[in-house]
Amino acid sequence: MCEAADRDVHAHLPVLIDEVAFLLRPRRGGWVVDGTVGMGGHAERLLETGGADTRLLGIDRDPEALARARRRLARFGARVVLEHGSFRDLATLAAGAGVAAAAVILDLGLSSYQLEESGRGFSFQHDEDLDMRFDPTRGVTAADLLNSLGREELGRILWEYGEERHARRIARRIEERRRRAPLRRTGDLVAAVKDAVPRAAWSARLHVATRTFQALRMAVNEEVEALTEALPRAASCLERGGRLGVISFHSGEDRIVKRSFRSLQDGGAFAGLLPSPVQPDQDEVRENPRARSAKLRVLERLEAA
Repeated sequence: MCEAADRDVHAHLPVLIDEVAFLLRPRRGGWVVDGTVGMGGHAERLLETGGADTRLLGIDRDPEALARARRRLARFGARVVLEHGSFRDLATLAAGAGVAAAAVILDLGLSSYQLEESGRGFSFQHDEDLDMRFDPTRGVTAADLLNSLGREELGRILWEYGEERHARRIARRIEERRRRAPLRRTGDLVAAVKDAVPRAAWSARLHVATRTFQALRMAVNEEVEALTEALPRAASCLERGGRLGVISFHSGEDRIVKRSFRSLQDGGAFAGLLPSPVQPDQDEVRENPRARSAKLRVLERLEAA
C-alpha cells in the first residue's frame, strides 16, 4: 500500500512548477512557506532549486495530503516542518516556527488525489458521499448545506462562487428533490443539475455540473473568506525581497488575488513582480489538462516590516 501511495505522490503533476521554481526559489537560502503543500510537488522543487540552506514550512488542511507530502519530502530531513492547518492561519503558524519567509506559495487548486481517490465527493465523475471538506475532521459537509440552506441562499452560492447562470433553477430543483429525499451522493447532485439546466444550454467543453460542484466546495471550505484573510497575512510574513506567489484557477479567485495585491502595493511596501499573470503553455496543458485555467501572480516585498 505504501509503495502504491508513493507512486501516486510522484505521479502528481504540480501546475506551473518551472515558473514557480524560477520566480519563488530563494536566491540566498531561507524559509519557504507553502500554505497549500498538498502532495508536496512545488515544495520539493523549491527545496531542490533553493539549495541546502533552504527550509520549508508546509501547511495543509487535508491530513491525508499532509501524510503524502511527508513521505515525498522525507529525504530533506530537518529542513522540512509540516503543520496541519489552514493557510488563513499562515502568519500564526509561521510566527510560531520563528519564520520570516523568503517565499510564500499558495496553490488554490485541487490535487489529483482529492479528485480521484479521496472519496469525499469533489468530482462529479465518481458516485461518492457529498462531503467536500478539505479537512474531514471538522466543519459541515456539502450534504449538510444542500439539505439545510434555503433556496435563495443556495442560489446565491451557486452564482457568486460558481458564476453559474442557471443558479436559481438549480437551487429550485435541489429544493424540490430534497423534499422527497435528502441529497447524499454526488450522483444526487448531478441529477438535480441536469434536470434543472436545459439540454440546449449544456456546454460541449464543460460538464454541466462543474460550476455547481466548484461553488459548493468553496462554500463548504469557506475558501473566499480564507483567501481574503490569508493574502495580507502571508505578505506580512515576507522578509525584504521575499516573494508571495498565488496560483488561482477561476476568475473569482483571481479577482481576490488581484485586488489584494493592488491594495498591498498602494502602501508602497510591495510591488507586483509581473505586469500580467503567468499561465501554462500548450505543452503543459496537453500533459495536464487541469492546468489550463491556472494563473500565477507574484508580489515582492520592497521594505522590511
